[in-house]
Formats: sequence, C-alpha cells, structure tokens
Amino acid sequence: MTNVLDLPPEDLKKRFIGTGIEGYRADQVLSWIYDKGVYDFDRMTNLPQALRAKLKKEWHLRMPETDAVERSADDQSTKLLLKLDDGRMVETVHLPVKDRRTVCVSTQAGCKFHCAFCASGQAGFFRNLTAGEILSQVLKARELSPDRKITNIVFMGIGEPFDNYDEVLKAVRTLNAKNALGLGARRITISTCGVVPKIEKFAGEKLQVELSVSLHGATDAVRGAIMPVNQAYGVKRLIEACRQYAKKTKRAITFEYILIKGVNASLKDAQSLASLLKGILCKVNLIPYNPIEEFPHAAPEYAEIVAFQQVLQRAGIKTTVRFSKGRDIQAACGQLRSVKMTRSVIARSTEGATKQSLDEKRNEI
Repeated sequence: MTNVLDLPPEDLKKRFIGTGIEGYRADQVLSWIYDKGVYDFDRMTNLPQALRAKLKKEWHLRMPETDAVERSADDQSTKLLLKLDDGRMVETVHLPVKDRRTVCVSTQAGCKFHCAFCASGQAGFFRNLTAGEILSQVLKARELSPDRKITNIVFMGIGEPFDNYDEVLKAVRTLNAKNALGLGARRITISTCGVVPKIEKFAGEKLQVELSVSLHGATDAVRGAIMPVNQAYGVKRLIEACRQYAKKTKRAITFEYILIKGVNASLKDAQSLASLLKGILCKVNLIPYNPIEEFPHAAPEYAEIVAFQQVLQRAGIKTTVRFSKGRDIQAACGQLRSVKMTRSVIARSTEGATKQSLDEKRNEI
C-alpha cells in the first residue's frame, strides 16, 4: 500500500482519479492531514463511509512512533527520536525562536558521507527516507507548538538530502503546496555536503528554495581531511558549481563553515576562504564546533571566532556566527544520530566543551 504522505498533492489527486476517486476528495484528505492534524481515515467524517473503507484497504497513513523526547534546559529546543515502520530511528529537532518555529528534518537513516565532525554517520548508513517519512517529522514536530504553527523547514538533520534527491523534492513540493502545508519556498532550506551533480541539477528546478552548502575548508588539503566527499568533488569543482548556481538562479548561497580549533579556524584559513568566495553571491554562517563523543575536536576561543569573522567581513562577505541550539541534548549541528543515546553518553560527550565561554558571548556577535 502507498502512504498518502509519499505523494505531492497533484500526484495524489491524479492517483485518486486513476482509481475511480473524485479528484476533490484528495483535497479533503489533505485538509484533514495538514489543517486538522488527523491521520486516521475513519475520522475523516466528510468522506463517505465507502470511500473511507476503500482508502483503508488501498492506502495507509501511518505516523512514526515517538520513542523519546528531550527538551533543552538551555533554550526551548526539543529533539524527537522517531521510530519508523521498519524500526529504524531518525531524529528531528523543533527550534522555536521568538516568532519563528523551525523544524530540522532528517532525510536518511544514517549517513554514508562520514564527515569528521558529525555524529550522523557514526552508526553507518541504512536507507533513504521516503517523502512521507520526511513530512511526518514536520507533522510530529508541529504538535510541539501551542498554535501548531511551523514557519521554517531546514533539511539539515541526519543524512545528505541530495543523496536522496527525488524524495526530498517530493517533500519540498508538499511543504510548499497551498493545499498542504503552504510554506513559502524561501522558508525552506536544503543543505548539502557538496554533491556537485545534484547542485547542478537543482539549479534547473526553478524552485525558490534556499540552498546551503557545507564547506568547512577552503582548500582540498583542509576540506579533504575532514570531509571524504571532497575526494569525489574537490573544492575547485564545488565552488564553480556554486558560482554557476548563484548566477543561474540569482539566489545567494549560504556556505556553512564549522570552526574547529587547530583544523580550519586560523586567520590563514579565513583569508583562504575570503579569496575562494570572492565574486560569488553568498553569505557565510560560521558555526563553532559542537562536541561529539567520538571526536577530539574543540571550538576556537571567542576572540578567534570574531577575528575569523572580521577577515570575511572586511572582504565584503556577509558573515554571521551561528551558535547552535540544543547542544545539551545533542540536538545541535553535527550531533544528530540514527541510534538512541543514553543520558550517560550525552553527558560524557559534552564534558570539557567550550560551551560556557561561547554561550556567554553568543549575543555579542
């Protein structure tokens, strides 16, 4: 049976019509799901009983089981550990900030790219998620908001979105559809570690979705040491693809750059980055490294972060420092996993972090 959530609204309507169901019934089902938060065909009371029976026989509408919920003591972030039908786990994060309600979704169970600062690939890669499994994360996280409102979606959870390109785009089209979640395309961000052929393909999709590229190193030597994907798509090829993307779409790219002390955070690294990005329509997010048990890395000191930022700003590059939320519950950038972690592991992985000194300064940058 097909999951109703796996099909964008127009595709669902076509499938309904192809099986003898009036097209407008698809809009009614979608309204129950996305407007009312009802995921049971029997409760869709404006559908005839015969149709409800047919839908139950030919379709399914299952939501993942919430295995665990962790709420940050430092901010209002909440992390959901969700169990899929086959028992695989994914994590989703709800990030409320003032009037924004952002959900960070996973696109794969596990990750095959093994970046040396990210927990997501440590348990290995299991499988791609379907569009419905991606969307169900948004619907589950939405229940955490008193008004059930979501303002932004970021594809920055577990997995590489462009390694699951087709299902991710199906999910995006549903998020954007007026008869589904109706979220503006510019409120949706897809992040990639640099899968160049898909960046090139994405440029032709004519979507207004934001693109974020995980760069983390301005040379092949630096980037290649922490991002194995650089062996397939080196810095020069990646940057040229980004340059062409920005030129073709006339949309700025956000380059994500995790600052790791002693690895990529020196003034020389900043100068190399400024030279690399010269002339590209872009902005840079600097992210102080978030602690992960398996890696010995640390974030730079506050003064080093500011100095790095100033090099880029003097080069005319819009640069912000993003202090990740949810660090105390392992929900920050690079900390999500496809396995359940015990509290003792979480405690160990945050010991010795530069969290206090950075948190004290987060509002000064």
